[in-house]
Amino acid sequence: MATSRSTPPLAAYVLHSYDWSESSLVVDLFTRSQGRVVVVAKGAKRPTSNFRPLLLPFHPLTVWLSRGTADEHGEVRSLRAAEWAGGEPVPAAALMSAFYLNELVLKGLARQDPHPGLFDAYAAAVAALAAAANGAGAEDEAATLRAFELMLLRELGWLPDLDTETASAAPLAPGRGYTLRPDAGLAAQAQGPSGATWVALQAALAHGSFAALRQTCRAEAAALRPPLRNLVHYHLETTHLRTRRLGQQVRRLAAGAAATAGAAARQERNERNGPTEPSDR
Repeated sequence: MATSRSTPPLAAYVLHSYDWSESSLVVDLFTRSQGRVVVVAKGAKRPTSNFRPLLLPFHPLTVWLSRGTADEHGEVRSLRAAEWAGGEPVPAAALMSAFYLNELVLKGLARQDPHPGLFDAYAAAVAALAAAANGAGAEDEAATLRAFELMLLRELGWLPDLDTETASAAPLAPGRGYTLRPDAGLAAQAQGPSGATWVALQAALAHGSFAALRQTCRAEAAALRPPLRNLVHYHLETTHLRTRRLGQQVRRLAAGAAATAGAAARQERNERNGPTEPSDR
């Protein structure tokens, strides 16, 4: 499929794509060996294009690109070929979380900055979200997001050591609470995750095991969410991420629709049952 003008095959995921012409797309790829790469997929919008069913988010791909340096003299490389590399689809219920992963990578990584460890964590996170179709619950989904946030922060050099207090370098007390502060690092806080949890997270990060990191996050995913979210927002220089804002809007719409449906059902029952006769008692 690839030609002599192509690079060696790359493991990749589609992060984002947009129209380039009437028939082509610009695609932002996350590759294991070259980091984020922007390519043109010529003819990808045509009904007969081989790219059309492949260039979708959250599916592992093997891709071949045109030779040359991406973005050299403002040029973007062409996508020569792509093949599906297996994997399960992410179910609809987990799509918002999956798009959140993509937004973190798009906002956090510069182009042509390889992070093989983060790529592997991304692949594992997408696979974990896809497992939601097999019965994984909200706790597993939350743990997946927290584990990926930790991997992102560590890979980009934004995460302090998690087995000592940042200011004093003192070891953490296992039963004491701690939190991450953008301006002070890891510091004591009564309501934060325990010192034992932070130490276990540091060990999982050092080992490079996403599965172990995810399992450690699972017990305190709710407590980890605020400090990790604040640290991510601080370094990405934003107070809101698009996927989180959209998720909140979807939840509000769903709650409103449920309330409307409940009121309509009650009204229908009342009309079907007719007026209630007054009691003689």
